[in-house]
Amino acid sequence: MNFLRGVMGGPSAGPQPSGADTIQKLCDRVASSTLLDDRRDAVRALKSLSKKYRLEVGIQAMEHLIHVLQTDRSDSEIIGYALDTLYNVISNDLEEEEQEENSAKQVDDLGSQFTEIFIKQQENVTLLLTLVEEFDFHVRWPGVKLLTSLLKQQGPQVQQIILVSPMGVSRLMDLLADSREVIRNDGVLLLQQLTKSNAAIQKIVAFENAFERLLDIITEEGNSDGGIVVEDCLLLLQNLLKNNNSNQNFFKEGSYIQRMKPWFEVGDDNCGWSAQKVTNLHLMLQLVRVLVSPTNPPGATSSCQKAMFHCGLLQQLCTILMATGVPADILTETINTVSEVIRGCQTNQDYFASVNAPSNPPRPAIVVLLMSMVNERQPFVLRCAVLYCFQCFLYKNQKGQGEIVSTLLPSTIDATGNSVSAGQLLCGGLFSTDSLSNWCAAVALAHALQENATLKEQLLRVQLATSIGNPPVSLLQQCTNILSQGDKIDRRGSKVQTRVGLLMLLCTWLSNCSIAVTHFLHNPANVPFLTGQIAENLGEEEQLVQGLCALLLGISIYYNDNSLENYRKEKLKQLIEKRIGRENFIEKLGFISKHELYSRAAQKPQPSFSSPDHMMFDHEFTKLVKELEGVISKAIYKSSEEDKKEEEVKKTLEQHDNIVTHYKKVIREQDQELEELKQRINTLTSQNEQLQATVTQQVSQIQQHKDQYNLLKVQLGKDTQHHNSHGETFQMNGIQTEEVSKLKEELEEWKNKHELLQGQLKEKDSVIEKLNSSQLEMGTTEQSSQTSKFGGLEHNNELQKELEMLRSQIQLQSAEISKLQMENQKLQVMVLTTTADPMLGDSGATAATSSELEGRLEQEIKELKSEVKALSEEKESLKQHLDSSSSTVAILQDEKSKLQREVAESKKEQDDLLVLLADQDQKISALKIKLKDLGVPVEDEDDTESGDQGDEDEDGDEEEQD
Repeated sequence: MNFLRGVMGGPSAGPQPSGADTIQKLCDRVASSTLLDDRRDAVRALKSLSKKYRLEVGIQAMEHLIHVLQTDRSDSEIIGYALDTLYNVISNDLEEEEQEENSAKQVDDLGSQFTEIFIKQQENVTLLLTLVEEFDFHVRWPGVKLLTSLLKQQGPQVQQIILVSPMGVSRLMDLLADSREVIRNDGVLLLQQLTKSNAAIQKIVAFENAFERLLDIITEEGNSDGGIVVEDCLLLLQNLLKNNNSNQNFFKEGSYIQRMKPWFEVGDDNCGWSAQKVTNLHLMLQLVRVLVSPTNPPGATSSCQKAMFHCGLLQQLCTILMATGVPADILTETINTVSEVIRGCQTNQDYFASVNAPSNPPRPAIVVLLMSMVNERQPFVLRCAVLYCFQCFLYKNQKGQGEIVSTLLPSTIDATGNSVSAGQLLCGGLFSTDSLSNWCAAVALAHALQENATLKEQLLRVQLATSIGNPPVSLLQQCTNILSQGDKIDRRGSKVQTRVGLLMLLCTWLSNCSIAVTHFLHNPANVPFLTGQIAENLGEEEQLVQGLCALLLGISIYYNDNSLENYRKEKLKQLIEKRIGRENFIEKLGFISKHELYSRAAQKPQPSFSSPDHMMFDHEFTKLVKELEGVISKAIYKSSEEDKKEEEVKKTLEQHDNIVTHYKKVIREQDQELEELKQRINTLTSQNEQLQATVTQQVSQIQQHKDQYNLLKVQLGKDTQHHNSHGETFQMNGIQTEEVSKLKEELEEWKNKHELLQGQLKEKDSVIEKLNSSQLEMGTTEQSSQTSKFGGLEHNNELQKELEMLRSQIQLQSAEISKLQMENQKLQVMVLTTTADPMLGDSGATAATSSELEGRLEQEIKELKSEVKALSEEKESLKQHLDSSSSTVAILQDEKSKLQREVAESKKEQDDLLVLLADQDQKISALKIKLKDLGVPVEDEDDTESGDQGDEDEDGDEEEQD
């Protein structure tokens, strides 16, 4: 245990062992000890020596430590010591006092070598991924740190191992969900190293819900007010999104852009920002720029720009832009961010044009920014940012270009002078004594004319008042005057910067605009100045000016319409040949594209320069040079005959283009007509389909009506049977108007009979009254009483028979009436006989008999009245039923006529189909005959059917046998 005492600092007897010897003994102890406690103590001792004796521990103990990780997984303490030891050996993050300056390179190489040894066996990295999954803090945290160190040393190799490892990236993503902030924060650092320059891993991390988790962490930490954790999350988001179109699209579609808006909420008091907040906000602005970078695909950039406008992010950025107290570097980055958010997006550009600064009176934000650009006291990077913002505002924005140029035109200039316009600021910067302001104003004005021939012509109308008493001069003339003065004017800054800016403006102005070329050549001093500048042998700085003068002269030749006799194309070429020489001219023209600053400017749209002296070329101007350099070289070498031929060819091409345009117009009109016809065909087709559907629906409705009609016929037949049981004789099937008239006549007869019955009842009432009066006057005898009883009973029986006959059959009422008349006569005879023989009974018996007879007669009369009333009610019900039957008959007659028409149409269609089928059969038979003549075997339908029948018979016989 002596060596352990030496390590732990205890007293020891004898000579002290060296570090290498101690490490060797510890390694032997780790390898040979059977007790876990001994191995744990040895690994702990190696950990304590690993920083001081990094090389020795790495060489001797790495293999044993890896073996411990493989075999002692059950003990988290020894695993933690082993991981810490490996981290100390591999990592280069040593303390400053322990790291000497001259050994920095050696330390880097040492860490890289140990990393290479560790990852040589891919199983080691896989084992480390498994250990990172452990929840134990003493295992997980050192594992995360070790893996991060491996990625720093040998990033691509470790990335590839993790990528091919099953669920390798997904295991590491779980670190972001760890509740322990230390592990979560180190997990963010690990993912930063893992996602560097590896698009495949970036996509996997993004689709493992990384955006959601990282944005949640940023929100929990307080957005821009958070600490370094927010900075780490923002760096990881940049790794995931930069130059990764798939992740950018996923970020936009996941509505994560909307969650960025709260990052840029600033208060009224913006003083005293911490350095961490400035860093966080700077990274947030850079993250926005990553999504709308000009290097991204145009479609992706445009969709992100629209999303930023709709969610209010652009409005929030403009608020920061116009706020007070914002640090300069944040303001500069905000201007650059707004520039790329509005670049090429018409909606965003229109909104930016409407933003006003909170001043009194309010001024447009563009004007305020231009004031900063032409102010030489502003920081250089801020002026560059404003220029970039102005360029992005005018990029593919003809409306904005027109608004800027209109502020220079005489009709729109504010006569009161109370407000400063953008055009006035550009002119003021163009002619100031600060060369950087001259260059920025010239480039800004050139962007206002970019690819817009109309504005180039309108800008020729601009007149400038140079001094009191002198007539105004045009803007074009003033530019050439300043250009010709050269170094005579004392300017602050670069000597050639002003001339380079003016030459770029003139080249942009004159390109593709023959009228501007004519105005330029109309000044007799311009061409001699250009030829003199090109012909001189000047220094290296002046070579750039010579190249731009050659480009301007070449543009004047190439876009010359020969309207000025003294400056026709041929004469200008002869002038170049005499004064300069064609080869010398082409050589000077080539100076532009060979310049180092030209190559830098051509790389990206944003003007980024290390110093104002390097600010020479604009990105859009480099495109113009690349486009015109070749055509100007060809134009210089062309002879007059070639020019004439070219002009003739141009005229021919123009005529041809006119013809082509005419035919294109005709074709376009024909296409429109075709489209209209197609639309009409589609409309008619849809109408036809609708009509067919309507016909089908009507056919189904007709079938339904037919079914309903048949049901009605059956129901009416049943009603007819029921009415026949009460004596009605009309039939509903095929009923005609004659039958209805017969029913009406029968009803009239019933009415007449009813009136006759009422008259007869009245007569009976009168007879009964007469009987009553006669019975009171006649004598009373026993014989007469018996005779009266007999007569009364016989009369009662007759009345009952009459009632039964009325109930059974109303048609026999006439006979009953005659019988009643006969009975009445009999009664009169009986009354006469009774009065003639008063001696046949006593008066008391006669009175009793007459009263009884009177009661019975009254009862019978009442019954007759009730029966007559019932008959009248039945008559009324029959009348109502007859009316309803007549209306039903009318409806059925209409339905019958409709059905007859439909049947006729269907018969006609069937006849047509039969004719078509007959024609088809004739064609088929003719084709069969032809096929038979050609030797092709053809089976007749009769043969086929007979064969099928035979097969069926045979099958039937087999089934019977079974």
